[in-house]
Amino acid sequence: MNVLSGFDDTIAAIATPPGIGAIGVIRLSGKTAIPVADAIFKGKKLEAQPTHTVHFGHIIAPEDGSLVDEVVVTLFKGPKSYTGEDVVEISGHGSPYILQKILEAAISAGARLAKAGEYTQRAFLNGKLDLTQAEAVADLIAADSQAQQQAALQQLRGGFSGDLEKLREQLINFAALIELELDFSDEDVEFADREQFRILISNLRSQISNLLQSFRLGNVIKNGVSVAIIGKPNAGKSTLLNALLNEERAIVSAIAGTTRDTIEETLNIQGVLFRLIDTAGIREHTTDQIESIGIERSRRNAEKASLILHLVDVTDPDTSGIEWLKPFAGKTIEVLNKTDQVSGSQRSNLQSAISISAKKNTGIEALKQLMYERAVGETIHTENTIVTNARHFDALSRMMESLEAIEAGMRAGLTGDLLSIDIRRTLHYLGEITGQVEVDRDILGTIFGKFCIGK
Repeated sequence: MNVLSGFDDTIAAIATPPGIGAIGVIRLSGKTAIPVADAIFKGKKLEAQPTHTVHFGHIIAPEDGSLVDEVVVTLFKGPKSYTGEDVVEISGHGSPYILQKILEAAISAGARLAKAGEYTQRAFLNGKLDLTQAEAVADLIAADSQAQQQAALQQLRGGFSGDLEKLREQLINFAALIELELDFSDEDVEFADREQFRILISNLRSQISNLLQSFRLGNVIKNGVSVAIIGKPNAGKSTLLNALLNEERAIVSAIAGTTRDTIEETLNIQGVLFRLIDTAGIREHTTDQIESIGIERSRRNAEKASLILHLVDVTDPDTSGIEWLKPFAGKTIEVLNKTDQVSGSQRSNLQSAISISAKKNTGIEALKQLMYERAVGETIHTENTIVTNARHFDALSRMMESLEAIEAGMRAGLTGDLLSIDIRRTLHYLGEITGQVEVDRDILGTIFGKFCIGK
């Protein structure tokens, strides 16, 4: 399946991040990658060298023969390479100027600048990766937590693809028997045992249901959890933010209304990222126009957040003005703060999900654990398949609808030719996930457009 124009050309790009570093890498891939490299590399003739070898030499500017840099060149001859094509990686000194000069030399010698994600796209089109694995590469590059890393590695190693392939094989076996019946329709025979087929469809629905249910956890792993800290002025929201982060991030003052705008920070709890939003204090009436704008932003952030920490000052427990939080009770944790300022007997009478003292840093670890339990709901086992991609979730949802249609058709006694329509549709949606069917050019553009240029 080749949806790229100009797929026979050679591409080049800087594969390391922008900025100064000890080493920078320029990657070439394509049919003429080795001749292009030979044209600018002064050292051994790369065309004559075996694959998976490393060579020291110099890069020479092709226009005037001037020395650009001392480099190490790594050679990967296709199909034993990341893209399945001939690949040359030039490791030079990490100066942005030098790397750009090496890239310009490669382009002058016949390569062209790679597009975003084009290396991985070529790997997919050359059968080195399926589409789910290609998407996992992007997820792995973007991972900034252990859970994201482990989930992406599981998918890159083919865990999700393997599960889907098992589903596909089972369905294809019965689909073949159903199709065979169509060839003998005049003889009114059934090659596919309908009872076994009913059991298979039921099992497939169960497996896909589990995958669909995993998306809630997968979405948490991939995108993190947005947490809005809501409360009246001077309830201790900024102090709580600082306690959770274990650093002085927000300005803390005894003056009510110190926080006028939202402050966002990221907290890692057991490998999951929580995006904390410290909002302006909410009260019923204010004549301060700037404070009013901050309060309105607080409400919007609470509505959009995955989790709300409703902070209540135990020394002033009146929550008038925050009645609008009631519709969000399902995602709200009631947190009583300043418990260090009340007596022991008073603390024992407090009725709340959790009681803390942000100023004294007591109860903070228990609050973090509760936040994790409410957001994740379970221990993350990344060795299991977890759906983290909205595109996969959509295709699985349509697969479930097709399987339900097959079951309904079987109950209605539909003939094999009508059942086969829904079976083919199910296989199509499954193939869309892995790229085993023709995938729309725009979809591929969206997927690989998320990559960096050098990948």
